[in-house]
Amino acid sequence: MDFSWDDLRLFLDVARLGGLSAATQTTGLSAATLGRRVTSLERQLGEPLFVRSQSGYALTPAGEELLLRAEEVEAAMLSLKRWKDGAIGERVVRVSAGPWTSAFLARHIGAIWTASDRFGLELVTASHKVDIGRRHADIGIRNARPTEQWLAGRLIGKVAYGLYARPELISGVAAGYFVGVAGEASQTHSARWLHARHGDRIATRGNDAMSVLELVAAGAGMSVFPCFVGDADPRIDRMAGTIAELETEQWLVCHHEERHAPAVRTVTERIAALMRQYAPLFRGESLAA
Repeated sequence: MDFSWDDLRLFLDVARLGGLSAATQTTGLSAATLGRRVTSLERQLGEPLFVRSQSGYALTPAGEELLLRAEEVEAAMLSLKRWKDGAIGERVVRVSAGPWTSAFLARHIGAIWTASDRFGLELVTASHKVDIGRRHADIGIRNARPTEQWLAGRLIGKVAYGLYARPELISGVAAGYFVGVAGEASQTHSARWLHARHGDRIATRGNDAMSVLELVAAGAGMSVFPCFVGDADPRIDRMAGTIAELETEQWLVCHHEERHAPAVRTVTERIAALMRQYAPLFRGESLAA
């Protein structure tokens, strides 16, 4: 039985988004066309892939099995495309990291990418773990050793955290208030630590890293930041030593199949060298930015 990659790609969109309507946005096809393509795929297999209802499309056991197989094909197709791009055209290396680390890399872009490089660079900023296995990124900077067997990890340092505030006792600082984190960013270990210990004193919140920093710099209250962020910002001061229980490791992660690709290897080595250079700042031992 021959499968069309185009049909499998449409199946993946419908399966991941839970229905035809949502998949019209990603595929550019009408719901009617998508429905016909899914039905055709089911006829090829000889069994239904979805349980259809008013609330959406739920995968059947056969659909779950095909999803796993189709994702393997997707990863292979992406790998083939990246090989082609690297051999024929300009390769784009995607680096995933949290908001603060992405901002740090952006400030030091000259250390990891130059205009003379034969590849582009994309920063994939996310508070959650980006899936390198499915090639949503080529390189990841994470706070823990990778557990996935298809990923290779290198320990490149440690990250210390501290409590910071604007030096002047104004507004929320004078009142002893804290600035908390809302939304998706509230799931980070430092945000949970702050809420667990000072949740009753949180008066203002921001739903992204930069807004929290701006609130603290404006005197709205105190908050927790990585030392490489807080110590490098002249508008705020660390109020005490580092918070030992928040210290994390810093791992540079790549897919086993991609780590030896010239562009990926180059960016990986440059990031590792940059982090070694600023290791004291990340550990909270130096105020040099």
